[in-house]
Amino acid sequence: MKHWHIDQIAWHRFDAAKVNPEVVPLVKAAAMVEKNGTDYALYLNGVFADDPDFRQAADNWAVEEVQHGDALGRWAELADPTWSFDAAFARYRAGYSVNTKADASIRGSRTGELIARCMVETGTSSYYTALGEGSEEPALKEVCRLIAADEYRHFKLFYDHMKRYLAREELSFAKRLRVAMGRIGESEDDELAFAFHCGNESPDTPYDHDRCIAGYMGRAMDFYRYRHLERGMGMIFKSIGLEPRGRLSELSAKAAWRFLQWRRDRYRQVLALGANENRPPRAAAA
Repeated sequence: MKHWHIDQIAWHRFDAAKVNPEVVPLVKAAAMVEKNGTDYALYLNGVFADDPDFRQAADNWAVEEVQHGDALGRWAELADPTWSFDAAFARYRAGYSVNTKADASIRGSRTGELIARCMVETGTSSYYTALGEGSEEPALKEVCRLIAADEYRHFKLFYDHMKRYLAREELSFAKRLRVAMGRIGESEDDELAFAFHCGNESPDTPYDHDRCIAGYMGRAMDFYRYRHLERGMGMIFKSIGLEPRGRLSELSAKAAWRFLQWRRDRYRQVLALGANENRPPRAAAA
């Protein structure tokens, strides 16, 4: 059941003068990843084939994810009237797919699968909070606020089911930590990079993962503040069975913040190098 509807957003408040050009490529890419939630629900239905309660929850989750994509796509079309969300998403679907016929989790266990989903919802909740707080455009701020609230509810959904399966499977702390760290590392895989490509580059431009992930992350990381990582670290700790607040969580958040700043600067260098390479040569002085 949806907690809000796309038509309830105050689209009439959209203000083109307040659109940050650096935000538009991010929203275009995020719209496609979110709208692809239906395929992830099919994957989860296969992994949890004998659990009707979770399958229903996954289907409800996917409905909200698709709405996130539609809302972000609608905003992107307002920000860039030359862009077609449907056309970009068709390109994305043609080049990126999820295994919808899986009958077992790629994480090795159902508990591991649910921990991985918790990591995703932690990241998206933090990201949309950061993006909304860092943007001045009224319609986007509202969309990000609503999506971030949904993503936090999704975290709780997967966390509650994770605890249920943990009681059965008794996954060790080391394995839970390994799954969590592995899924965090996957944030730089082709899912986002290819979405950035389809949303922001012409069809005749060859896809290059390194260029596209730099294009996405180099912009996205600018919107994070320490408080976003601190909150996210608490959610991560909770998922793997550690105290979400305390000295260890604080130290981990500070380390993550330093790492994010380092990665952001590296991505900025890649973006700057690409811009210089594509810049036409200066005319020789007379």
